[in-house]
Amino acid sequence: MVASEMAVLKEQIRNYRIDIIKMLHRAGSGHPGGSLSAIDIIATLYHHEMKHDPKRPEWPDRDVFVMSKGHGVPAQYAVMAGMGYFPKDELATLRQINSRLQGHPSVGFLPGIEASTGSLGMGLSFAAGVALAAKMDGKANRVYCIMGDGETQEGQVWEAALAAPKFKLDNLVGIVDYNKGQIDGPTSEVMDLEPIADKWKAFNWHTIVIDGHDLDAIHGALQEARNTKGKPTMIVAHTVKGKGVSFMEGVIDWHGAAPNDAQTEQALAELEGAQS
Repeated sequence: MVASEMAVLKEQIRNYRIDIIKMLHRAGSGHPGGSLSAIDIIATLYHHEMKHDPKRPEWPDRDVFVMSKGHGVPAQYAVMAGMGYFPKDELATLRQINSRLQGHPSVGFLPGIEASTGSLGMGLSFAAGVALAAKMDGKANRVYCIMGDGETQEGQVWEAALAAPKFKLDNLVGIVDYNKGQIDGPTSEVMDLEPIADKWKAFNWHTIVIDGHDLDAIHGALQEARNTKGKPTMIVAHTVKGKGVSFMEGVIDWHGAAPNDAQTEQALAELEGAQS
């Protein structure tokens, strides 16, 4: 990614973080921690990696994005609005009755949402199925699935982990948003995931470990995944829960709590003051 593209993407991501805070404050509920930790990855995917068309969300040749950690969907909504999937002012309807922007992704509500992922642990299986179908049809579609780290404690994830290499799904890329926190506490205390990279390697995935806030590293890992043949890729992205807002960073309490008026004002002041 050239310097000019990097500068533009950084500014877009800063604005997406602002959108996330405003959305959750207005809704009065939601998940800022995991939305803010994943936004760098999601924005890079949509802006620089995936083949997609906001004007044709069901384009048969599109790449597919599965938001398996469904509680982080405000990050996806922010990017989709920024890219023209729907009017940006619709972000204000997050979590409202009859809104297309439900608290977790729901197929049939909003064009461009590929999977309903209110319950954790199912996204990788769904993504593997989509990738296998593309292979069987001789199509070039790629499938990207972002998971929460706590989510990978679910057994179904590891069934998919076994299946994807068996079927040589080199068109499948999993990404673990490794922010090291879940609703009940640090992942290291709830159900330790380490050595997380070794686990995926042992299941015969091409495994890449990166800083999930380093845009060059994200872009490089996605390119490496594209060039990997014969097996799926898992990107373990070390991230910070609540990234970009000082009082949220690394604080488990911000897993699923919306900011109040004063907290929103402080968060927006920090993000708006970070303009490059």
